[in-house]
Amino acid sequence: MRARTRLVLATIAALALVGTSSATADVAVKKKSSTLVGAFQIDPAACSTAEVSGSYFRMIAAGGTADAGPFLPNGDSTCSDQSYTGLAGGTDGGLLTGDYQPQPDPPFDDAGNGLADAIVQPATFFALDFAVSTNETDPQSGDAVPAPKIVASKKGKLGGQLKAISVAYGGQEFNQGTPKPDGSAIGGTSALTGTYDKKSGAYTIEWTSQIAGGSFDGFTGVWHLEGTFEKATKK
Repeated sequence: MRARTRLVLATIAALALVGTSSATADVAVKKKSSTLVGAFQIDPAACSTAEVSGSYFRMIAAGGTADAGPFLPNGDSTCSDQSYTGLAGGTDGGLLTGDYQPQPDPPFDDAGNGLADAIVQPATFFALDFAVSTNETDPQSGDAVPAPKIVASKKGKLGGQLKAISVAYGGQEFNQGTPKPDGSAIGGTSALTGTYDKKSGAYTIEWTSQIAGGSFDGFTGVWHLEGTFEKATKK
C-alpha cells in the first residue's frame, strides 16, 4: 500500500507547476443575514460535455490561480474535461451545517483509499479515492474547529465558514476548509461564496482552499457544490 500510494503522489507532484498566488478569506457575517441550519443536498456532476453543471472538485497546480489554472487533469475522471472530478451526495445526501459528519475509524482502507462517505461518495483521483468529512478536531492540524456555518443575506448571497472540511487521501489528511482552522487564509484560499433561492431551496456554494504540508503542499482545491437546501426540523 505504501509503495503504491507514494507512486501515485509522485506522479501528481510531477505534473505541478511552480509559482505564487494569494487570496483573502472574508467570512464576516453581515447584519440581517440568516443562518441556514440543515442539509445542503448535493446534485451530482453532469460533465459529459464541455458544459459542466452539478457538483465537482478541481485541483490547481502549485503556483496557479483559480482564474488561469493550470488545473491538474485526473486520469480517472469520467468528465469530458478531466480537470473536473464529479461529486455525488453521500449517505447523508450532502453537507450538514450546525453539525459534524466525522470520518470513520480507521479513515483509510489498506490501499490508502479514504472511507468517509456521509457528505459525498468517495471519488477516484489518480487511482485512489478521496473522502470528505467534518470533524470536531481537524485531522491534519489537530486544532479544534467549529461545525460548518453558512449564512444567507436577504438578497440570497451566501457566506460563512467551513473550517472543518477535511479530505482523506492516500493515507494522508488535508484540510480543505475556508478559512483554515487557525482562521488564516493562506495562499489560494478564498472565502465561501454562493447563492440561495429561499423559495425553491436551490443553492450554489464555491470556495478554494490551499493545502499546507504533505505531498500536495502548495496545491489548491476548488470546490463547487450545488443542489437544494433542506432546513433542519426542530426537535
